[in-house]
Amino acid sequence: MEEKEYLRRADECLGAVAKWLEKLDPDEVDYTTGDGVVTIEFPDDSKFILSRQAATSQIWFAAGARAWHYNFDPASARWVDDRDGHDLYRRLAEVISERVGHEVEFDA
Repeated sequence: MEEKEYLRRADECLGAVAKWLEKLDPDEVDYTTGDGVVTIEFPDDSKFILSRQAATSQIWFAAGARAWHYNFDPASARWVDDRDGHDLYRRLAEVISERVGHEVEFDA
């Protein structure tokens, strides 16, 4: 994928995540955005980081001691993990659900 296309796709993804996070209860999860990064913040000051990685044309997601790397799959128009192929948005919802103690679903 050309860099311009990657940047457009990555920025669309980060924007969709920010839009989704806006709908969640700010007493449970908050977020900040800037320069290709969405920082997901919790009341105990812990953070998850979703970031654009232009050097590898990936999006990286770090949640505590866990981390995943996602490539854009043009056939499915999804960001998929480079190891097992799971969907980025599904993983976001899973780890945030674990963190806040109840299920949240991604619906940008």
